[in-house]
Amino acid sequence: MSTDEKMLGRIAALLRQAEGTDNAHEAEAFMAAAQRLATATSIDLAVARSHGDKRTGAQTPVQRTITIGEPGARGLRTYVQLFVVIAAANDVKCDVASNSTFVYAYGFDEDIDASHTLYTSLVMQMVRASTEYISSGAHKPTPTITARLNFQLAFGARVGQRLAEAREQAQQEAKSGPSAIPGTAIALRNKDLELKDYYRKASKARGTWRATSATAGYSSDARRAGDRAGRRARLGGDTELTGARSALER
Repeated sequence: MSTDEKMLGRIAALLRQAEGTDNAHEAEAFMAAAQRLATATSIDLAVARSHGDKRTGAQTPVQRTITIGEPGARGLRTYVQLFVVIAAANDVKCDVASNSTFVYAYGFDEDIDASHTLYTSLVMQMVRASTEYISSGAHKPTPTITARLNFQLAFGARVGQRLAEAREQAQQEAKSGPSAIPGTAIALRNKDLELKDYYRKASKARGTWRATSATAGYSSDARRAGDRAGRRARLGGDTELTGARSALER
């Protein structure tokens, strides 16, 4: 079993533990642990690559296409935003299709794998939480589509912040903690430069993608509710994205 497969297996175990607890603090700990594990594995592989004499194709950045939803589905921007913030916490750069139906992910295999694993769980939580919010009627008189979009945008932003904090903690421990390996900081710097160089050469993106459109409405109540849900988000074991890819209801 490869290092990447072992890492994904351990993350999956953390997801099951998070799913099995009703304690919000435990769920928070499991989520942070999953991100720290992904970061630590990525760091270990970066250090290993820096000491290798030869590089194989599997040890260089790659580009993958991540499907977000079907053409014509509404609200795909919030799903894209969620993937993008997760990817950013795992050293993955993204280009987004103009209709938000897919994302080009640029990074090392293990980082894209970790991003997709985290996204698969969190997108289901985001959809469930926003559906519960809308069903409660707490968003009224704000239109349903406006409330749902604002809720999900805030959810994604909060989750991204939490993952970024866990990543920063893991990197600091790897570079200056008791078990720090000499050369880690240099290896991470070289990895960052290599990815930026690859992205600059491989990306054909033009223009700027935004998570919100100029015509989208704003709801402070829905944003606050989405932020609270993002704070409570735990990593579950669901892998089916069919429901998450459906169009948002009017």
